[in-house]
Amino acid sequence: MIVPAVGKTLLSITVIFFSIFLALILFAPSFPFFRYPVNSSLSERPEIWSLRRIVEWRPCNWWLQGHPAALSAKSNGYIRVDCYGGLNQMRRDLCDGVGVARLLNATLVLPKFEVAAYWNESSGFGDIFDVDYFIKQMRGFIKVVKELPAEIASKEPFHVDCSKRKGLYDYVESVLPSLLEHHYISITPAMSQRRDRYPLHAKAAFCQACYNALRLTSTLEKKASELLEAIPKPFLSLHLRFEPDMVAYSQCEYSNLSPASMQAIDAARGDRKAWTGEQARIWRNRGKCPLTPNETALVLQALSIPVDTNIYLAAGDGLMELEGLTSVYTNVFTKSSLHSGEDFANMHGNTKAALDYYVSINSDSYVATYFGNMDKMVAAMRAFKGLPKTLFLSRRGFAVLTSQGLKGKALREALWRVHRDDFVMGVGSALPDCFCEFKL
Repeated sequence: MIVPAVGKTLLSITVIFFSIFLALILFAPSFPFFRYPVNSSLSERPEIWSLRRIVEWRPCNWWLQGHPAALSAKSNGYIRVDCYGGLNQMRRDLCDGVGVARLLNATLVLPKFEVAAYWNESSGFGDIFDVDYFIKQMRGFIKVVKELPAEIASKEPFHVDCSKRKGLYDYVESVLPSLLEHHYISITPAMSQRRDRYPLHAKAAFCQACYNALRLTSTLEKKASELLEAIPKPFLSLHLRFEPDMVAYSQCEYSNLSPASMQAIDAARGDRKAWTGEQARIWRNRGKCPLTPNETALVLQALSIPVDTNIYLAAGDGLMELEGLTSVYTNVFTKSSLHSGEDFANMHGNTKAALDYYVSINSDSYVATYFGNMDKMVAAMRAFKGLPKTLFLSRRGFAVLTSQGLKGKALREALWRVHRDDFVMGVGSALPDCFCEFKL
């Protein structure tokens, strides 16, 4: 009597499975994965942006519409965040520092931007961001002061090493005692924070600082707005990373580069030698090697992005092999081509980075060949503004597919599938600290 029962169960499962399968076929036209057959011609596919996304990242309600815990009447002391590196790395350090200060019930002092070693300049926080706007927007999340009380204003802050601090208890147990003892400390937050371990009021302060409180100064925003206006519309902002120091840092080797590019890379390598042999193959297949401009153009074509697309090149100085892109995509615009020579010559590194950031978060679409600090911030801000046309080109996908010997049409179709799936699923669209996933 057991066998018939099993048979009925199997029959029921089969009927249910077939029903689900039939439903998927019937409703396939509205589902991105089934919209275009795998063996369809590349020319028959519209550009990647036309696909309907399944997942969107939006600001979490607990932060944007929530009410943070009331600030304590008495502060535990003052914290200054010391920020190093490029503009977007410093922005990340500042946001993390705000979260830490709120975690420790501290008053935030305006941050110190240590840019001299990176950009050979002396611009501070107030030269880039609107200080009064920042203080106003952080009201209720954390107290921010421009000036210290007279009794400690003449002192240098006691520096606390936070390089190994990751989460709530690390800071409470190791940093809070110094804050209580010295009343004024400086920190540089660890690069990899465990914000998931923070209480909501500290996470909310972090989110508010990153995405709602940092606005460019009126002078800089005017310059950025003029640049945005000068770019032919619609346009794609492309953050392309193929500078000598970037390639040297990646420890990757490239063939078919010009002698000038090879010389510049070798000069930037120092003690960091490129991987060779099997190690080089493994490293590249892990997605560690920056895409060249030529490879970038190939991927953009695979995504059916027309070659007459207006492209704003959001990139630093010193890009190599740029003709690999501009020989295919001829409508490429840069800061230097859109600004007057004298005006551009007076810009420093942080100003240029701020212009790229502003243009990128307001572009019709954004494509990045890397996943660095700027890319993460731009993607998150575009999600915050409700601009979904954001995509990170897959270095790993490109490396694996080409290592398998794929070329021509077969390579383009495989690249389409990789990026199609990433785009419809919203991969990399925003960091999960402040954004929540919404199924569409």
